[in-house]
Amino acid sequence: MGNIIRLYTGTDGQTHIEELDVATHPELTTLQSAKGIVFRTTKPGHFSDWHNAPRRQFVITLTGEVEIGLGDGTKHRYGPGHVTLAEDLTGKGHTTRVVGDQPRLSATIPLAD
Repeated sequence: MGNIIRLYTGTDGQTHIEELDVATHPELTTLQSAKGIVFRTTKPGHFSDWHNAPRRQFVITLTGEVEIGLGDGTKHRYGPGHVTLAEDLTGKGHTTRVVGDQPRLSATIPLAD
């Protein structure tokens, strides 16, 4: 599938990426409790330095492109329709940059505890 990734903190304190497929993660196809939804527009070139997810949340890119940077130096680009399950609540975290010449419109859905 490749449209859903999970950001999580490994035992090394670094953020890692795991691709999630609904065929092997059936919990993704069941109703999940959420606190609400927030839409955000971010300008091209905007950079957020090292940070952790503030809570478990889904972040869906509706338009534009995002680049997620990890502690190992890798950068991962995702475009419209991409879903991130952000669960890297501790450790070094990750960076985000809006790439390309279009603003990024995203929807953030914090998950209920």
